[in-house]
Amino acid sequence: MNASNHAMADARIIGSADLPSIAGMRIYLARHGETALNAAGVLRGQLDPELNSTGRRQAKALGDVLGRENVQLIVTSPLRRAVATAQAVATRVSLELENDPRFIDRDYGSWAGHAREEVIQRWGSVDNAPDVEGVAQIRTRAMAALEQIVKRMERGAVAVVVSHDAINQILLVAFDPQLDRNDPLPQETGCYNVLEHDGRGWTVLSINNVPG
Repeated sequence: MNASNHAMADARIIGSADLPSIAGMRIYLARHGETALNAAGVLRGQLDPELNSTGRRQAKALGDVLGRENVQLIVTSPLRRAVATAQAVATRVSLELENDPRFIDRDYGSWAGHAREEVIQRWGSVDNAPDVEGVAQIRTRAMAALEQIVKRMERGAVAVVVSHDAINQILLVAFDPQLDRNDPLPQETGCYNVLEHDGRGWTVLSINNVPG
């Protein structure tokens, strides 16, 4: 992993995530590989571009790293960029993918395809722009999906979730509010974050790990 990794070993979750307590459970929360829209610096949202050549390399690297783990479940956003990234992991561990629309990217409404800076300049922040899905709504749907995953897993199990930067950022802050100090919270394409339950609570072990 490169220097963008941020260790968060002391970030103890005190019930804010509302997930069941299963000691030894680990979740790898990953972001999909790069697309042409990522490279162009525009909001993707629920637009559905495929991975570009860089994204395919990133997906393979992610599969090489997470494929070494004892993964028992792989869940992905239904968008093609996430599915292709998740498939690289699934192929390594010989598992079938599961799609969950609750992990789909943030709905930017009419602002999808526009440059982030353009939206911020006009509205002060992406959150303020009309038609943009609210943070609370995203947190509710994504946390419900995570809770369902955890309820299916056994002690010591490993799950991989492949989603999007906006979703991951909101989830990570839900687990550790201190991460909200990072604006924006780094989530490079093809990265993964590590969440673990140690018997006392859920912990954000690290964020923005980029294989390479």
